[in-house]
Amino acid sequence: MTEAHTGTRAARGESPLAGKFALFAECLLTGMWIALASLPLVTYPAAFAAGSRHLGRQLAHERGGLREFTADFRSALRGGWLVGLAGWAALAVVWVDVRAIRAGLPGGELVGAVGVLALIAAVVAGLRAAASWRPGASWWSLCVQAGRRTVLDPAGSFLIVGGLAVVVCSAWFSAPLALPVLGAVAAAAVAVEERHRHH
Repeated sequence: MTEAHTGTRAARGESPLAGKFALFAECLLTGMWIALASLPLVTYPAAFAAGSRHLGRQLAHERGGLREFTADFRSALRGGWLVGLAGWAALAVVWVDVRAIRAGLPGGELVGAVGVLALIAAVVAGLRAAASWRPGASWWSLCVQAGRRTVLDPAGSFLIVGGLAVVVCSAWFSAPLALPVLGAVAAAAVAVEERHRHH
């Protein structure tokens, strides 16, 4: 938190704790928006991109709400749906690998492990690409650069994996809890990308 942001909050009479709770609540709300925007299944990259932009505005103390989220979502959807389709195709390949393991095919365990790790890396790269998306940006270029950062910045990538683990645990505990927690994953991706940008 910068001194300027702290000073702004102090001028408004807002405590740092209240600001943190407000940001947490914004993450939960953003998670619900992301979940709703992802319902058509191939739209999840655009939904995360719009959610990340919304959280970025909140961190910068800029005005923004559902209207701005919707505008960003529509803009990100222009190329984002192809990324979403590719993601489902990758999941299908891993599912075939898992079936091969269960069928007891020779080398199935190794192929399955590699497939799962590759899928996790692809998800992390996709989230990093979404977090760095801006209107007019090329999704292909974003994904290539994000894939490079996923490998070259393992610490940041592990932080995002930790956020995904929280979503999985929340879904295991109670499926509806996973929906708002998606906002926390978007926030983690935004934080990781900001961290990488300043290093």
